[in-house]
Order: sequence, then structure tokens, then C-alpha cells
Amino acid sequence: MTLVHAPARGALASALAAAAIAVVPFSVHAQAVPAVPPAATVTLPDFADLAERVAPAVVNIRTTARVGSGGAVPPGMPPDMDENDPFYEFFRRFFPQPGPQQRPGPNVPGPRGREMPRGVGSGFILSADGFIMTNAHVVQGADEIIVTLPDRREFRAKLIGADRRTDVAIVKIDATALPFVKIGDPQKLRVGQWVVAIGSPFGLDNTVTAGIVSAKARETGEYLPFIQTDVAVNPGNSGGPLINMQGEVVGINSQIFTTSGAFAGISFAIPIDEASRVGEQLRGQGRVIRGRIGVEIGTVTREVAEGIGLPRPQGALVSSVEQGLPAEKAGVEPGDVILRFDNKPIERESDLPRIVGGTKPGSRVPLVVWRKGKQVELQVTVAEMAPDQPQARRGEQRPTPGTANALGLTVTDVSPDRLKEMRLKSGVQVDAVEGAAARVGLRQGDVIVALNNVEVANARQFNEAVAKLDPKRNVVLLVRRGERSQFIVIRPQDRQ
Repeated sequence: MTLVHAPARGALASALAAAAIAVVPFSVHAQAVPAVPPAATVTLPDFADLAERVAPAVVNIRTTARVGSGGAVPPGMPPDMDENDPFYEFFRRFFPQPGPQQRPGPNVPGPRGREMPRGVGSGFILSADGFIMTNAHVVQGADEIIVTLPDRREFRAKLIGADRRTDVAIVKIDATALPFVKIGDPQKLRVGQWVVAIGSPFGLDNTVTAGIVSAKARETGEYLPFIQTDVAVNPGNSGGPLINMQGEVVGINSQIFTTSGAFAGISFAIPIDEASRVGEQLRGQGRVIRGRIGVEIGTVTREVAEGIGLPRPQGALVSSVEQGLPAEKAGVEPGDVILRFDNKPIERESDLPRIVGGTKPGSRVPLVVWRKGKQVELQVTVAEMAPDQPQARRGEQRPTPGTANALGLTVTDVSPDRLKEMRLKSGVQVDAVEGAAARVGLRQGDVIVALNNVEVANARQFNEAVAKLDPKRNVVLLVRRGERSQFIVIRPQDRQ
């Protein structure tokens, strides 16, 4: 570091006076620079009282899986994570094993020999009679759910219901007079406000971290606009509460953005008002009932809007209409842009599934689409979406090893029964992913329907077409994942 000494005060004043005389006309009087007010005193918040008040209602949740029922995964490991996943080794090596402090207490029988630890997460008590909210991925695929209270009491919990689409679950323990959280209003949150997370990162119970709201309505999921924060959230925090400065729960800590598997300054929470609506249905009927109209949708880009005469990019672009479902019966066509549903504007693609899903099945509602340069009004009767299908346990339905093609895909033919179930004419199933395909986000279980706008008939035809691709040009795949279709682009740089 180079230090430069300032001139003596007298010399500096003389120099400035001389400069002023030299450049300022005699008739102009110099104005004094306003004095800078003293810096305001800023007091940082004290989270001690808040943590002391809320922490007794935050629980540790750990799960086990029987080896005989499909095999256990390492503790904290997401249940569908493959050994080839770059984070697999991270979870296997660094997620804490249950130690002596996590041994079953008097309310929990000891392990039955063939049970293995599976995961650790967090949750919070909703009511004094033992209803607890957490993330669906915390309890997904578990054979046993064990809840540890801050006073070290342990209970075997019953799964009341879990909704994978919103990642919300409700479990119940047999207890009374429990401390419970107060629910707040996430709509009142402002960007920049302080928030606090309490949970069990890496199995460290009742860890308190703090930060600020970084953004609201962040689109990272199909049904939920997330709250983004910079609160430290790590594996094990999942399912724990995000708390405002009044000690109210405003969200469920659910996801992080990371390149290493650990916290990188960006975390996401499910807004508690959305989670509460899901939780009420789970408590009442064990599942969530959603509306469905049967369309596959995409984003309306600026180029698309200009090309079809839409004044601005808005709405949901219909890429396909499922046969026999409400949208087809209402007259919706591929290429339509849905602008309004049930008198609610559709600004972005993600708005439509959220609004349709929240509409009661059987309702007849107005639908406005943009077609051939003008608005067309339709009426649609909403159907009920099929409930979540349970995922296969780890170790079941392992794909037969094959040879990856030039895109890094190993594919097999899709059975006629599955094609019929998915309402597809043809396609190939992805059994393994590596290289370019892995880099752009393709997954095991995806079904590839088209390659560069050409329908995929079977695995042999697909692999032959891939072998003939120009490595200097983009490859566009139409991929079916679950109930949605999307275009995935593999660029030349992805293949290097």
C-alpha cells in the first residue's frame, strides 16, 4: 500500500486561496459548502428474544428406510439422487451420521436391524396437538419419521399427507400442550427486511441464522413464487421456518442456489400463505385437489409476441392440447396464447398452472386467448388433476446399461402402455445422462418426443439421427417430463 501524506494545513489553505484568486472573477462571491451532517446511528437488530420465543416450536426430523424395501440412501441424500450426480459424494461424505444424541428415546423403539438412516430435516409445530409442517422432500420415501423436540423428547410421526408439486408435507405426533408457531403474512414482507431461519443444518439442532429478504415472487417452481433471502440455509434446514421480526412464520425454507452443495448466499422459502392452503387440504383429505385443463405451455418471448402481433410479451403459449380434456373441448388450439383465465390476467407462463390448479374442479370459467391477431373468448370446464404418483424407491427399476450417444444420452423404447398413459404417439425414454445432455439439464426418466422438429419413433431411429447431427449447430429436443413438455436446446459449446 502506498501512503500519500497530505500537505500541512497552512500550506494547503494558502494554495487553495491562491487558486481561488486566480480563477474566480472579483464580482463572484464564493459559497460555503454545506456541512455534512453527522452519520446517523444505526442499531442492528437483536434476535435473541425472537429465537428464544420461536425455537421451542421448531423440531428436528429424521427418517429411516428399510434395506429390504428398496435400499437406503446416505443420510440427507435426496431420494432420487443418482450415484453419478456431482453432489452424491458430497452428501455421502459430509452429511452427518446420527450420533448418540439422536438415539431413540423412550417414545421411540430402537432400530429393527435392517433400518438405515436416510435423511435429516426440520419442521415447525402448527398446533398444540402435534401437527407439524415440513417439506415433502424431507419425508418422501421414508419408512419411519422420527421427530425430536428441542427438549430432547422423541416421537415417531405419522405422515398425514405430502404434496410434491409445492414441496409441502404435514406430519403428526401423539403429543399435547406443545408450543406452536404464529403464522404471519408474507405479502407484507418488503425487500431488505430482516428475516431469521431456525433449523437443523447438517444435523445441528436449533441453529439460528439471519439475513434479509433479497427478492419476492421469485419464479423457481411450477406452483409457487418463492421468497429469496440471503439467510444461511444448508442441508438439514429444509422444512424449517423463515421468521419475520415479529416472530411470525412467513415461509418454509426449501431450496438453495449452489454450485458446491452448500450455502452460497441465495436461499428460497415457500410463502407460508401458499403452504397453509396446501396444508389445510392435506390435513382435511390427505392430498391436494387441483384443477386441470390439459394444455402444455411455453414462454411468450419478445420475438414470438412481435411475430403474432401481440402488443407485448405476456400470457402462456399453448404448445399442445391434450385430447379429450377440457381445453380441447373448449376450443383451445396449439399456438394460442392464454391471456386471461377466470378473469385473472396471465402475465407469465407460470401464472397459468397456479391459477388453474387453484380452481375448483367442475367450475365453468371464462378463458381469453390470443389467436391470429385478435382476442377470442372461450368457456372451459375445469377437470381434476390426477394425484401425485409415488416415486419408485432407490434400487427399483434400474435401467439396463447401454451405450451413450453423441449427446450423452442412453435411451430405450417406451412401452405402448406408457405412451397411452402419457397421451403420446411415440418417443424414447432417457435411461442415463452424461456429457452435453447432463449439462443442459436432461434427466433420467425424461421422454424425448422430437429431435429438431422430427418425431422420435424409437431408440434406433433416434440414435441414428443423433449420429448424423452437425456438431456446429444447435440441437432442439422436445422433452416430456411428468405432465409437462418443454424444449431443451443443446448448443455446440455444450458438446465440447
